Amino acid sequence: MLYYAVVFLIIAIIAGALGFGGIAGASTGIAQILFFIFLGLLLLSLIASIIRKA
Repeated sequence: MLYYAVVFLIIAIIAGALGFGGIAGASTGIAQILFFIFLGLLLLSLIASIIRKA
């Protein structure tokens, strides 16, 4: 999932450099959503592993 966030971020940077503002904005939004989902799943995984060890 983090891979796709980085891919969309690169697409946003390239589109922004070429002047495609709409595509750049949409790609940035998708990258942010994927990144925050990744962080949420990471936290859930860490909490679950701590609970299992206890």
